[in-house]
Amino acid sequence: MSDVKSDTKSDAKMDTTSVLIVDDDEEIRHLLANYLADFSIRAHGVADGEAMREAMATMHFDAIILDLMLPGEDGLSLCRQLRTTTDIPIIILTARGESTDRVVGLELGADDYVMKPFDPRELVARIHTILRRTKDGKKRGQTADDNTELWHFEGWTINRLARQLVTPQRMVVPLSNAEFRLLSVFIERPYRVLSRDQLMDAARGQNATAFDRSIDLLVSRLRQKLEEDPKDPKFLKTIRGEGYMFDAKVVR
Repeated sequence: MSDVKSDTKSDAKMDTTSVLIVDDDEEIRHLLANYLADFSIRAHGVADGEAMREAMATMHFDAIILDLMLPGEDGLSLCRQLRTTTDIPIIILTARGESTDRVVGLELGADDYVMKPFDPRELVARIHTILRRTKDGKKRGQTADDNTELWHFEGWTINRLARQLVTPQRMVVPLSNAEFRLLSVFIERPYRVLSRDQLMDAARGQNATAFDRSIDLLVSRLRQKLEEDPKDPKFLKTIRGEGYMFDAKVVR
């Protein structure tokens, strides 16, 4: 079952933003679609993963708003599948109180999350922020010299265009979107002590809400991939009572 809501004025614009809402609550789908239409955002709503795939096969969307609590395939499973086939921005909707689900969603490649109940104005702001960040990234990728996007530290290389981390032995280390964004924040600010709030804001944009444990878990995962001894890290050091510091010289 799907719902479509569009603003007739928006339909006339070729650059209208289009989003796919994946939520099994029909009332939420309709309320969101009506609200987003007031901001020239056209919304198509579906109730589950199967309908999501059908919609994506026939229509173009600029972003996906994905509920975690879905019948059959849950939102985390769908997020994982989406990230293997597309780089479309994903905003997770969740009513769960535990931060673990939000962290896992970010690690699987979600770009942001909103807690239920939420203010629709916040969701609109997050959609605009993510789409602006995505467009800016594409512009940089189209105009930048590849060599300027290769950053090196202690034999490691991070390719910011290809979004790859390469070991000194020339092996590619797989990183989730959240891990890549956080590592990029560190290498842009070597030898600087960064609080958890600063890291979350820099990694996810100005509208982010800080969750200390989310950052701690992401740092822990990065250490597993970067450090020879994650319990005695060489690069990602904990500064007790203050945050973290990337302790390596970065060469562009």
